[in-house]
Amino acid sequence: MSEIPYKIYLSESEMPREWYNLRADMKVKPAPLLNPGTLQPMGFEDLRPVFCDELIRQELDDETPRVPIPDEIRKFYRMYRPSPLVRAYCLEEKLGTPAKIYYKFEGNNTSGSHKLNSAIAQAYYAKKQGLRGITTETGAGQWGTALSMACAYLGLELKVFMVKVSYEQKPFRREVMRTYGATVTPSPSDTTSVGRKILAEHPDTTGSLGCAISEAVEAATATPGYRYVLGSVLNQVLLHQSVIGLETKTALDKYGVVPDIIIGCAGGGSNLGGLIAPFMGEKLRGERDYRIIAVEPASCPSFTKGRFAFDFCDTGMICPLAKMYTLGSGFIPSPNHAGGLRFHGMSPTLSQLYHDGYMEAVAVEQTAVFEAAEYFTRVEGILPAPESSHAIRVAIDEALRCRETGEEKTIVFGLTGTGYFDLTAYEQFNNGTMTDHIPTDEELAAGLAGLPRQPE
Repeated sequence: MSEIPYKIYLSESEMPREWYNLRADMKVKPAPLLNPGTLQPMGFEDLRPVFCDELIRQELDDETPRVPIPDEIRKFYRMYRPSPLVRAYCLEEKLGTPAKIYYKFEGNNTSGSHKLNSAIAQAYYAKKQGLRGITTETGAGQWGTALSMACAYLGLELKVFMVKVSYEQKPFRREVMRTYGATVTPSPSDTTSVGRKILAEHPDTTGSLGCAISEAVEAATATPGYRYVLGSVLNQVLLHQSVIGLETKTALDKYGVVPDIIIGCAGGGSNLGGLIAPFMGEKLRGERDYRIIAVEPASCPSFTKGRFAFDFCDTGMICPLAKMYTLGSGFIPSPNHAGGLRFHGMSPTLSQLYHDGYMEAVAVEQTAVFEAAEYFTRVEGILPAPESSHAIRVAIDEALRCRETGEEKTIVFGLTGTGYFDLTAYEQFNNGTMTDHIPTDEELAAGLAGLPRQPE
């Protein structure tokens, strides 16, 4: 076998031509979205007032394993894909570990993250349907930035509701969105009825993704020619993000590398689901086994401390019910700096896989995450986003465990984006003012107490 280069690049011809639908290989499918009033499954017509038609078809399709990527989307992908798979030789050496470490770097585009993979797809289907514009929410701002780029490219209007704490912490991310033509509103806001209700009940709230989702959905349904799009959680998003895992597997296969451990940060589940897709498919089909680890913040531990139940995806309780690991739609996480990981629930697809024992999860504290982020920056030369740094933390921990045991494990993790708009967080860490917050049992119980009535 030839020596593995520091960066493994694929050619344009090796870029995926199809998305992989992981649900097609799942023996136990994710539960359908339910109407919160009737608790009955929602079909195509039920979802049309909110979502684009083709995206609804993708959302509901549990059977088709391969979905062709339209040429227009592949043309856009060519601007920044295929993305490199990097062998972390420097990190391995500094850690003194026998482990081999690889990371899939998704930050090599202007949005700075993996979010662009789904943003261009969702904007494309909205444009193809003849819509005038779309609405969305964003936490840390990567999704909003990516979607603003896609909408500018396709000539669509965009309204973004940005979680208030991130709107204040990350003004430069906000300005990138505005530069691309998006309207950006801090959430909760007084521009929607649900926003006004949340502000009346919690006047000092720093916001949450659940709040922002409620506002974005209301704005979409109240504006003619608009639909709502979501940057994570939904089946359609994991489908689009499968390009990450498909490219990763192709790059590894070129050199005969088989990973033992695959690690991804987890907020709503988009990048984790995309990274693990083809590997989990092999695991589901009984072709090969992998240890797959989801890493979430200790401040918002939906996998590790949540409940597997039907819940609203939004704080305003106007969205369908999804069966997922959740802390309750009313749970407001502390204003930690990993804004993209502050969602109260988890992808129904990943939740089902976790529930069935196909993957594991670990929660890590903020200061430990930033320790790993700074170490990685100094060794590998990339400033990672706080979200990505959760995966870095656990990848380093696993590599150090290999050093203790002498095991030569191969570790692959997702480096989902860059942290150049997150320097306020790095400043707090460097100044020693960063703190950790783990929700108490009382706080968790209060969130879970608000779960809706469950179906029989």
